[in-house]
Amino acid sequence: MSDNLPSPEAAPAAPAAATPLVTPAPAAAPTRGLAVVAGVLLVACVVALALAWRADQRVASLEQTLVLRQQESAKQAAEAQLLAKQANEGMGAAAAKVALLEARVAEVALQRTQLEDLIQSLSRSRDENLLVDIEAAIRMAMQQGAITGSTEPLVLVLRQSDERLARYSQPRLEGVRRAIARDLDRVKSAGALDIAALTIKLDEAMRMVDELPLLASAEPRRERERDAAARAAKPAAPAASAAAAAADTPAWRDTWNRVTGSVWDEVRSLVRVTRIEHADAALLAPEQAWFLRENLKLKLLNARLALLSRQFPTAQADLQGAQQALERYFDRSSKRTTAAAELLKQVAMQARQTALPRPDDTLAALATAAAGR
Repeated sequence: MSDNLPSPEAAPAAPAAATPLVTPAPAAAPTRGLAVVAGVLLVACVVALALAWRADQRVASLEQTLVLRQQESAKQAAEAQLLAKQANEGMGAAAAKVALLEARVAEVALQRTQLEDLIQSLSRSRDENLLVDIEAAIRMAMQQGAITGSTEPLVLVLRQSDERLARYSQPRLEGVRRAIARDLDRVKSAGALDIAALTIKLDEAMRMVDELPLLASAEPRRERERDAAARAAKPAAPAASAAAAAADTPAWRDTWNRVTGSVWDEVRSLVRVTRIEHADAALLAPEQAWFLRENLKLKLLNARLALLSRQFPTAQADLQGAQQALERYFDRSSKRTTAAAELLKQVAMQARQTALPRPDDTLAALATAAAGR
């Protein structure tokens, strides 16, 4: 545009060269330039507006996209939280199941161990089972013998064990049979205390207490003398026929002898001379006889209980007191008193603490056979 405008120095020179030329053309050129400038500016404005509108549309689209993405992100975050919560719950349930499974695995392991032990015990040989059974039976019999004080359980078990080994007929178990035979002989010869027999003897002595005659009572002596007279008359019964056949003896003399004999018996029963070593027996009143017998029964009962509880010193003391009472207050010439004293003497002699023999040979032989030596 600056090139089309006329220069100021050239303008005065133009009239000199050609004066008649018309000059309105330079005035139209600036107007056209302004129009061009205005058009360019208009186009620029339109382009700027278009660009601004397009930018605004893009911004709006971006904002909408961001909002959608934000909503999707929030939704995904909520879903992620829900999934995390479910995962935590599932993890807790899984941990509980794992703990339950571990407990069941431990239980199965224990059952497996027990089953293996059972299978191992079942897989043992017949010899070992037999030896174990015999040893268990012998030890149980030893415990019973220690409790009861009798060798009968041990003798019975040893006999049964010998019979089982004899039926089994195993050569390598002959040593066990020989040991059982030795222990059986030793146990039989031990002579252990028989508590049942002693208690039966004490019961018999207690039953006889009410029938024992006292030194202070004369009625049992009279009855005993009458029995002796009756026994003496029995051998004379066959001779009665011969005396009756003899006619040389008068009948009145026979009657007189019978009458005088009966009178003499009555007179002799009125007076009795007895040697009493203890004055307490003579001074015993008749009404005290019941208490004496009951006291003797109590002593015998205490001795019986002491035997059953294996308290032998207490039983010996009670038996000694009962024997002293028999010797002091009861008639020792009576057969019943003698029998009762003999029963108490037998019980006192047998009521002793005895050590039961142990079947050590049998146990050692069983251990050796079980070890396979």
